[in-house]
Parts: sequence; C-alpha cells; structure tokens
Amino acid sequence: MTASRTARERVRAELTREIADIARRQLATEGAGGLSLRAVAREMGMVSSAIYRYFPSRDDLLTTLIIDGYNALGEAVERADAACSPDDYLGRWLVACHAVRDWAVAHPHEYALLYGSPVPGYHAPQDTVSARVRDVAVYGRILSEAYHAGALTPPPPAPAPPPAAVAETAVIGELMPGVPGDVLLRCVTAWTGLYGWINFEVFGQFENTIEDRRAVFDHSARLLAGMMGLAQ
Repeated sequence: MTASRTARERVRAELTREIADIARRQLATEGAGGLSLRAVAREMGMVSSAIYRYFPSRDDLLTTLIIDGYNALGEAVERADAACSPDDYLGRWLVACHAVRDWAVAHPHEYALLYGSPVPGYHAPQDTVSARVRDVAVYGRILSEAYHAGALTPPPPAPAPPPAAVAETAVIGELMPGVPGDVLLRCVTAWTGLYGWINFEVFGQFENTIEDRRAVFDHSARLLAGMMGLAQ
C-alpha cells in the first residue's frame, strides 16, 4: 500500500465521519424523514454531487447512522455488564437496563432513529442485523446464565403460553440456548416492557406525570426482573 493511497483513505474516512456527524445533528432538527444529502453537502461546503461518492443515497447514509447507533448502544450495555460480578445476575440486569436508558436520554434523536416511527420508504438492509442485536445479546447472556445457574425461576401462577407463541421464540432462543419457551416468553415481555418504558420517557409521555424518572425506572426494572423470575 502506497503512502498516497493511505493518505487518501484517511481523508475519505475523516470526511465520511464528518458527513455522519452532520447528519446526526440534522436528525435533531429535521428528523430522519427530513435527512438530506444535499443539506449535508451545503453545510460542509461541498458540491452536492461530491457527497454521493461517500453515500450513494440517503438510505445509505441512514443505514450508517442506524448501524452506528446500534453499535454505540450495544457497546454501552456490554461495558456496563462487564463491570459487574459475573454471578450477580440481578445487578447485571439492572445495570444493562440503566445503560440503555442513560444512552437513550443522552441521545434521544439517535434513539428515535432506532426505536421511533419507521422512516417512510426506508427498509433496513441485512447489514444492520449484527449491530441491532448487540444489546439484546447481552440480556440473553445474562438471563441464560442466570437460568442455568438456578437463579432464574419464574414464579407461579402464570397462564400457560400457547404453543404457537412458544414456537415464535426460536430466534430469541438462539441467544439463550437451553432456556425453555415459557421462560423465553417472559424475557421477551420484559424486554418489551424495558423499551416501552424508555420510549415513554424519550418521547415525552411522562411529562407532568413522573418526575423522579430514574428511581421509578429502577423500580420498574426490578419488577420486570421479578416477573422473569430473576432472584432478588
């Protein structure tokens, strides 16, 4: 590899990062649906045709922002889990929950891109999948390890899940091998509750309703842990 080629690659990487940074700021003012390559080019002082060398379409730019967002969120959850004792399953669950909330509150527009309304006309490609499951993989690892250690025992009573619903857990089961379907369904319900709570906060549904949101969120995360059967 020649020195000139290396320099060109560095310049390209820097410009690509700058384009993505400007696009993230544009999310805050225009929303994902209003993201415009031409507007980004104007802010950079670049002719509009030049930006297409880096991102051939708006959807390519959106995909980069989505992958970056999922990776940033996933990294935050992984880092929080790694800081806990491996056998403190409740503690690991709680710090993972708080890591998601803290990241979402600090990056509401990026979180909205990941978990808000779908962008009209955009269809996420397969490239986003590995980044999208990073945080879920952490939850799956925590709860799977808790189950196999005997620290995840769902309390009765509970309605028996319909067989069709258990069959639908196959994909989640890949992240939690050896965990029975009824327990997987509880975990899916808990994940849904976690992100539903965060969506309410990020999208303003708790205004004039809940003030000490961190404390109430922590209590809610503990309730979800109990519903799954995670030892308190």
